[in-house]
Amino acid sequence: MYLNCHTYYSLRFGTFSEKELLRLAQKNQVTRLVLTDINNTSAGLNFVRLAPDFEVKPILGIDFRNGVNQCYVGIAKNNEGYLELNNFLSGHLHEEREFSPIAPKFEHAYVVYPFEKVLQNEQYEFAEYEFIGVSITDLRKLPFSRLSKLKDKLVVQQPVTFRSKADFNAHRLLRAIDNNILLSMLDKTEEANENEKIFPIANLAAAFCEYPFILENTERLMNDCSIHFDFSKDREPQNLKTYTGSQEEDEKMIEKLCQEGLPYRYENPKKDIYNRLEKELQLIKEKGFVSYFLINWDIVSEARKRGFFYVGRGSGANSIVAYLLRITDVDPIDLDLYFERFINLYRANPPDFDIDFSHRDRPEMTQYIFDRFEHVALLGTYVTFKDRGVIRELGKVFGLPKSEIDFLSEGRYDTSKLDEVSRLVIKYGNLIKGMPNYLSIHAGGILITEKPLHWFSATNLPPKGFPTTQYDMVIAEDVGLYKFDILGQRGLAKIKESLEIIAYNRPDESDGFDIHDIKKFIKDPVINNLVKTAQCMGCFYVESPAMRMLLKKLEVDTYLGLVAASSIIRPGVAKSGMMREYILRHRNPGRTEEKAHPVMLDIMPDTYGVMVYQEDVIKVANIFAGLDLGEADVLRRGMSGKFRSREEFQKVKEKFFDNCSHKGYDEKLISEIWSQIASFAGYAFAKGHSASYAVESYQTLFLRAYFPLEYMVAVLNNGGGFYRSEFYVHEARMMGAIIHPPCVNRSFNKNVIYGKDIFLGFGYLRELEDRVSERILKDRLANGIYSSLEDFLDRVFITVDQASILIRIDAFRFTGVNKHQLLWKAHLFLNKNVKIDHPKLFPPRHQNFKIPRLHTTDLEMAFTQLELLGFCLCSPFELLEKPPENNRCVEDLGRFLNRRIDIYGYLVTVKNTSTHNGKRMHFATMIDQEGKVFDTVLFPPVAAQYYFRGKGIYRFYGKVVSEFGFLSIEVIKMEKQNYVPDPRYADMKTSVKVFQQKDRITVKTNDERQ
Repeated sequence: MYLNCHTYYSLRFGTFSEKELLRLAQKNQVTRLVLTDINNTSAGLNFVRLAPDFEVKPILGIDFRNGVNQCYVGIAKNNEGYLELNNFLSGHLHEEREFSPIAPKFEHAYVVYPFEKVLQNEQYEFAEYEFIGVSITDLRKLPFSRLSKLKDKLVVQQPVTFRSKADFNAHRLLRAIDNNILLSMLDKTEEANENEKIFPIANLAAAFCEYPFILENTERLMNDCSIHFDFSKDREPQNLKTYTGSQEEDEKMIEKLCQEGLPYRYENPKKDIYNRLEKELQLIKEKGFVSYFLINWDIVSEARKRGFFYVGRGSGANSIVAYLLRITDVDPIDLDLYFERFINLYRANPPDFDIDFSHRDRPEMTQYIFDRFEHVALLGTYVTFKDRGVIRELGKVFGLPKSEIDFLSEGRYDTSKLDEVSRLVIKYGNLIKGMPNYLSIHAGGILITEKPLHWFSATNLPPKGFPTTQYDMVIAEDVGLYKFDILGQRGLAKIKESLEIIAYNRPDESDGFDIHDIKKFIKDPVINNLVKTAQCMGCFYVESPAMRMLLKKLEVDTYLGLVAASSIIRPGVAKSGMMREYILRHRNPGRTEEKAHPVMLDIMPDTYGVMVYQEDVIKVANIFAGLDLGEADVLRRGMSGKFRSREEFQKVKEKFFDNCSHKGYDEKLISEIWSQIASFAGYAFAKGHSASYAVESYQTLFLRAYFPLEYMVAVLNNGGGFYRSEFYVHEARMMGAIIHPPCVNRSFNKNVIYGKDIFLGFGYLRELEDRVSERILKDRLANGIYSSLEDFLDRVFITVDQASILIRIDAFRFTGVNKHQLLWKAHLFLNKNVKIDHPKLFPPRHQNFKIPRLHTTDLEMAFTQLELLGFCLCSPFELLEKPPENNRCVEDLGRFLNRRIDIYGYLVTVKNTSTHNGKRMHFATMIDQEGKVFDTVLFPPVAAQYYFRGKGIYRFYGKVVSEFGFLSIEVIKMEKQNYVPDPRYADMKTSVKVFQQKDRITVKTNDERQ
């Protein structure tokens, strides 16, 4: 009887989930229900999936509204009707059009107009599929209305939006957030009626007892509606079924492509390669995944045609078929990759392929996919109201000042000491927390389907311009929709651009190597020494402080060691305590025999009986706990979070413990193994995935080893990496580069290198307008370099403010004229009137102005660079007000081991974290006075007393400690050091007088010109 039910996917309007709606229905003996979220179908699939568990017949529809103004409710008779409704809604969402007051003609859907709307619009005739909805509140008006005569057209429309008064209060807050206004200013028209609740079905029938025909009409309408999606274990994939149009042709094609790939990948294929290939192909065909592989092959083949770099990752990298199709560059035979992680008979979903493209190439490849295939959409994901976000939003709604909102957001308050309004913010924040806030886009998921995408939901059209589903990957997989992951990363752009830079800066060496010759790279002692000593600044995935620390502790100097390290660094392995155990066993082989369980060691001999990769979960669940491979995969996927509450996961968990008990394992051991699985399974990489990362790491390490300056320029030109750009500039200098500030004759928007000279790009000048730099480059390309400031000002249309930025950063240093004198010239040359941008017919005549001799200090230049670039090109230690009292550096740490040291460091990066009991601590990476990196840690007692206060130099007093050979400083106390006062503002009064005098001269000069 309920034709108009809302969940919290009626964004910033509804107040509870689709599961809670079903629970509410069951509690009130409601056996049929129509889910009609407002302009949204996000909950539809999961509503249908869950409904049988609550003995409810699900029906799907949409509440079409302009803002909060309800136009009509569409109710799907069947799946075709749901497609119609989704097509209609999507068209309006894509074009941002309002809905007309009269619904279009639907072939397979009903339309219910609200009672009040019909009264206002005076609609007299209704089609067969159109009805008038009457709520309990409307019953008071019905007897006196002309609509009472339309007996065949009246149905029950009791909206459901709230469970309680608390829900209604939350709803009002959501409406205020949506309108960005104070709660006290929220208009009643923006709210739903407080009576929009679900009642026991008997009570609802009793309310309409005087109008049995209304109940009968409603009953008839609902009986005529039915929706079905297959969520069974044996469901068919809903992806594009065939690539060629025929399953038989698909199978022939994949076999042919594999045969063509064999000689490319293997010089002399051995029997084990053929056996593995035959086994995989048979299973891929049996599971119906052939088209999935061929679509991925199509995508990477197109990328190669366009000259785009890519990396194939994911569990699909465990497959020899993927290797032969060149979807991935990881050899599963060479690495002994576990085939069953990739695919097994029990697995319903296809293997994962994550295909990384350069962030520059990814949009073009996404467009290709949308052009190449018929039914394509980006996969949606929901951004929910999080702790701090809720506090900020509600703080504004309740009218709290920013300072109080900031205080509450930090979470360090005593509730008993808060005022009433602040307590309300906390109270209602807990109610709203976790609700969906707005639809976003999955990091890389793309759906390519057999049926139209609107068969499953409506789509939005976000700023990227591609249709996006209104559901996420979890429910997509439930219904048989498996994503293709097309991701963007800067690492590939760095490799590609490095090759371009090498080609022009060192042309004689650019053809002497193949960047894809990984087998050569992994045996190169120079590259492996960089890994072992953690000299990896700028290199993909291995440059962070945590990774640098791990590489040193493990003394990694092989490709396989880096593959393991790439997964060990993931959060779960560290959280389970197994990172430390792995290091201990790696450094002390005797410990492995002593600590590892024989079965675990037998399953994972290469990693000392420690679970490191995702497939280790499957192996342990299958071999150690006796689960079949399908159950083991449920376990692996369940650890990712959203699946953990699923019933099937709970059953597998119980079976894990039961099987282990029957095998006679000690309860302590069972709990320990489960704890390891639970802590890291959702975060660890598949081994093939780690291997793919390691391949890219070795490519970047090769470039750093043999073309360090060119590689650093490429790193800078692609947004840096883990650290700020400043530190890649510093690293380039440490490797022998001469760094120059931007120059109008030699710089471009991006950084450029000539030999060992790196000229910073105009892009670093944050206040310089893009159109100005474009004019400079366009004119320089057309007419050659600039001979003087006057020549530049004659040729480039520029304001005095923009010209002064270039002069102050010393972009005219080729003139040999002091920049203060150049500033005077620019101000005298450019009047304050708007300059006409057109070519000059005759060479301009310049007036010779008498300008006093001026000079610039290095200190003044450093502060100007800090202002305009964000960092200075000299050592920051030269800016200290008080010179360092010692010159201790990284080289001294060894002799101070287990002793206290006094040392200065320039802050590179700081990681703020918390202990298991919530106490704050810091890990900070610093640069010493010689430019070398060292690490510090501030444990909670020290972190409570000392804070990092932004960029700058700090003086540390602490103890040098060693963990597995990695040296760091446990800080006891620290103090930020002051820079000297900015010399440019040492005498502001004099500066003001000078500029006032300059303005008078400018005005006089302009008059003289006229």
